[in-house]
This record gives sequence, C-alpha cells and structure tokens, in this order.
Amino acid sequence: MGNVLYEADGHVCLSFTDLVEEEHGEVVQSNQFLVVDNGHAALIDPGGNMTYSELYLTISRYFPPKQLDYVMASHADPDIVASVGRWLTSSDSRVLISQVWARFLPHFCQAGKTAGRIVTIPDAGMVVPLGRSQLVAVPAHFLHSEGNFQFYDPVSKILFSGDLGAAMTSGAEAGAVVTDFDAHVSRMLPFHRRYMSGNRACRLWAAMARTLDIEWIVPQHGPSFRGREMVGRFIGWVEQLQCGLDLLDSSHYRVPSFRA
Repeated sequence: MGNVLYEADGHVCLSFTDLVEEEHGEVVQSNQFLVVDNGHAALIDPGGNMTYSELYLTISRYFPPKQLDYVMASHADPDIVASVGRWLTSSDSRVLISQVWARFLPHFCQAGKTAGRIVTIPDAGMVVPLGRSQLVAVPAHFLHSEGNFQFYDPVSKILFSGDLGAAMTSGAEAGAVVTDFDAHVSRMLPFHRRYMSGNRACRLWAAMARTLDIEWIVPQHGPSFRGREMVGRFIGWVEQLQCGLDLLDSSHYRVPSFRA
C-alpha cells in the first residue's frame, strides 16, 4: 500500500514502507518512492529483488510501470537498486546513478541490459526534468557512499535523503513521522556512527541543506522528519554528528590472535 506524501495539480509523491520487513535481523527494512508529475514518473531507490514484484503491482495502482521515465538510485547498495535489471526489462525507463557507480550497476543485470540506458550524475549533481516539473539530484557524497545523491522535489519540498536519517525499524513504524526527536536519536545513532564517513561531510551537507526550502526529509529506512522545526532539528543533529573516521583509533586495527 502506498502512502501519499503529497498530491496537488497533477503532482503526486508516494512512499512504500512495508514491502520489506526486518525479520530476526536478517533483512533491512527499506522504503521506496514514486514521484509522478502530469503523466511522467520517477521511481526512487526501488530496492532489491525482494521488493520488485510487490512494488510493481502496488505502483500499478498509481502509474503504469511500463511508462516510467526514470529509476533513480541514491547509490549502488543492493537494498537501493539490486532490482534494476528487472525494472529495465519491465519498463522503458532510464537509470540515474552517480558516475562513480555507473560501471558497477551492470553487475545487477543481464549482459547488455543497461546499454544506452544509464544516465550518469556528475559529482556536482543535476536537474532532472519530470513532466512539467523537475527533480534535483543533490550531492551527499560520503553520507554514506563515495558517490551519493539525495533527490529534492521542489514542488512538494520533500528531500528524499537516502541513508541519511535512517533508523532500523519495522515497516509499520517506517510509515510514521518522528514526533519526539530526542527519543528518536537513539534509534539513528548506531547506524550513523558506523555508516556515515565523518563529521566534515556532515557539516558540509548541513550547510548545503539549509539553502534548500525543505518541508519534509524522508529517508530510505525508518520514519521521516516533517515540518520546519523537525527538519531544522535533524540538520542541526547531522551537523554535530561524530561518526565514521572521527571514531577510529588503533583498537580498530588489531590483528586477531592466531597460531603461527
């Protein structure tokens, strides 16, 4: 079932939060997104093979999958885009992904499937036309991937933030909006400390994010951050976050004991 995030004047944003459930720690819950504008559509972070069949059927209620303009990938992790080969088979879409990962993407597909259908996003980002509107690929490098993008919708003022803001929850919880930021921090912190590269990237991202008119930050795992106050709290939290390289010391680089 899709959650309608925004709908007005032929422009619709949908999230799908319950197609992959975390089971006994074996599977990471993930969110998928569809943006439709006046007969054109982009599928953002479609997920792996576990999501494909149900997602295809579900988005059919809102838009003909065969007519997708784009599949957009924030980076190349399996839970982001491992199903890309099946989307290329079932639709006429092109795939947008960082130039860093473009030559790795075909490893998810049959030989030749991606020929002429990958649009590489330069490091500086790009504006992507969609119907009468556009989506903006916003740089978020090293948060967490080396080549990483978030996708901003100027109409709904939603920032689809990929792994930044992620929390490991169930699908039911992922469809919710954070109401108590301080309580939610403990659910984000373990993931961000391990998967985000370091505070320098966090600070640079925060400065950039403040230049955008954001009403809603929606990550690829877990619940979202809605409203100017909550968005501001989240950006401020990211800005001061110590993570990744900031936390490393010699204890993380010890050879395990073994018999010679």
